[in-house]
Amino acid sequence: MIKRDYYEILEVTRTATDSDIKKSYRLLAKQYHPDLNPGNVEAEEKFKECSEAYQVLSDAEKRAIYDQYGHDGLKGRGYQGFSGADDIFSNFGDLFDSFFGFGGGRSRSRTGPAQGADLQTQVDIKLKDVIAGVSKEIELEREMECLDCNGKGSDPNHPAVTCSDCGGQGQVMRKHGFLSIASPCPTCRGAGRIVTHPCKKCHGKGRTVEKKRVQVDIPAGIEHGMQIRLMNEGEGGKRGGPAGNLYIVVAVREDERFDRQGEHLISSLEISMVQATLGTSLEVETLEGKTVDVQIKKGTQHGDKVVVEGHGFPKLNKKSRGNFYLDVQVNIPTRITKKQEELLLEFAKESGEKVSSKSKGFFKK
Repeated sequence: MIKRDYYEILEVTRTATDSDIKKSYRLLAKQYHPDLNPGNVEAEEKFKECSEAYQVLSDAEKRAIYDQYGHDGLKGRGYQGFSGADDIFSNFGDLFDSFFGFGGGRSRSRTGPAQGADLQTQVDIKLKDVIAGVSKEIELEREMECLDCNGKGSDPNHPAVTCSDCGGQGQVMRKHGFLSIASPCPTCRGAGRIVTHPCKKCHGKGRTVEKKRVQVDIPAGIEHGMQIRLMNEGEGGKRGGPAGNLYIVVAVREDERFDRQGEHLISSLEISMVQATLGTSLEVETLEGKTVDVQIKKGTQHGDKVVVEGHGFPKLNKKSRGNFYLDVQVNIPTRITKKQEELLLEFAKESGEKVSSKSKGFFKK
């Protein structure tokens, strides 16, 4: 019997992508599946035919051989064609999830080790903590295997018994046309064993909730919203499996006096119009509570920036630090003394500037 072209069977071109091939196979497999066509021998043969085509074209190595040498090339390398239900469900079980309800093909026993669930929590830190890093203690509740029964759920003096329906396998076989599908045993729910005397501590659940304090070191330079992962600090594993991980989201609180722009620290600096004009030297407090000397140049304008190098934030996992930027705010007085007004009028006259005449009440009496 001459075999049909695999691309023709799946109704795709030879340049079809893996996604195109998978999509076409899904439609054809559903159309010809024996469960949807009971007693239809022709549909069963077409199902086998399109499954064989998919087994080849979905495998990069087999597809390359087929494209170059055809069916004979595959046969020469030991490929015998459609290999039946076992191969379908071990390799392509996900294709059947959406329309056959087989739960992803061959079921998995619940008797093997399983990793515990990951947990997530949040920790708040101050903006100044970003500079040197900080250590925080977190209290959390997590589910763990019961120590009294070792997670088995049964009283230590009355071990669970083997399920008689599945023989301890945790799964039973169901016939679907010419296919045999494994599914979780409904009697023991896939456990393979039945608890007759529940553990008194966990009431047969095999799990208990514990409170634990965890120390987390938050590195310098961390940014708002970043996560820190603590391995094996999540919920305990099942049936001897490893614990999950704990993810800590870091929230950096805002500061009233300072802002952050990446690795740079931002604040404002108020100076008088005389200081802006003549220049001055000032001591300014940093986010760390230290003081630094800041030089204000003559003729500094409102909105200018003064840079204090190396007093910003460190980069994550690096020693170098950003800068401290001060936004200059030139303060214009709203009330002055009579003497100050006279001096300003003299300054205006010397500068050739036109100003308002003296106004009663402007200066302090």
